[in-house]
Amino acid sequence: MFNPLRNKKIFIAGHRGMVGSAIVKYFKNQGVKKLILVSRKKLDLLSQDKVYKFIKNKKPDVIINCAGKVGGILANSKYPVEFLNINILIQLNLINAAYQNKIHNFINLGSSCIYPKKAKQPIKEDYLLSSSLEKTNEAYALAKIIGLKACEYYNKQYGTSYLTLMPCNLYGPNDNFNLKNSHFVPALIKKITNSSSGKKSKIEIWGTGNAKREVMYVDDLASAIFFILKKKILKNKKFLKIIKKNPVINLGSGKDFSIKQFAKMICRLSEKKDNLYYNKKYPDGTMRKILDNKTIRSLGWEPKISLEQGLFKTIEWYKEKSLCRSEFLKILAFFQCTVYYVA
Repeated sequence: MFNPLRNKKIFIAGHRGMVGSAIVKYFKNQGVKKLILVSRKKLDLLSQDKVYKFIKNKKPDVIINCAGKVGGILANSKYPVEFLNINILIQLNLINAAYQNKIHNFINLGSSCIYPKKAKQPIKEDYLLSSSLEKTNEAYALAKIIGLKACEYYNKQYGTSYLTLMPCNLYGPNDNFNLKNSHFVPALIKKITNSSSGKKSKIEIWGTGNAKREVMYVDDLASAIFFILKKKILKNKKFLKIIKKNPVINLGSGKDFSIKQFAKMICRLSEKKDNLYYNKKYPDGTMRKILDNKTIRSLGWEPKISLEQGLFKTIEWYKEKSLCRSEFLKILAFFQCTVYYVA
């Protein structure tokens, strides 16, 4: 099958994160040969000058922005300044550099959490900014909205065709499992997988467990981005008509489940007892958040990985990573003791 991306130079900003690493893997599997990847140490995305010079030097055909500061309710509430500043700077630096260097294909990633708190369900693309945001992640939402609007304004003023994709909650390998700043799926996986098997031990879950969330395995997002870029580069008439009207496209699984349902499924897949305790002192956040995916479905894309498959893959990845870390610490402790004894 003809692959218009095969010989395109594609810069993936944030390639070591969960989303970026999934895109790298998927694009390589599809035969894309010219991926441009650079570490944070070698390119500071917070520096406008450095980003401009990098883009000018590399001259990519496509830029996909997966970089940014993300986290759950606790992290968003504790560090709003960082969530606001870091995400605004990264997005605007990349968008401005893309325009200044005449890069025609720019993919920006938004998030379903930037839609209004009380948006009608399922959430359509044009519901953005129709009412107030969820307070627990307001700083992040405002920052991502600025990136989205920057793409829209460049399209309107300069005739570009930059896109913002709005995925639902994502999960998968390379996710952040730090309980202080992770999203709910990796937090549940870590708490449940690491829980004691004792009858009296309880697994604490924040909130009532009644809030519902739509999630998607990260490999499905990678496939959607590949699909959309192919449509854009081949100048598919139906696709171009859609993005001219609204350069924002929702991407989701089309199904939502309560936090309780997620927790119970993870218990079953982890072979752990369902000793769940819901701490109602913590907020639920938005009670329901499911996207209207009619736009992307009308173009012929749909996710392929079921919730059970995705959760199982993620749990197995986490277990393997935890085991490797445990073995490494044992070896390190052994050598430290040996050195001490010899000394």
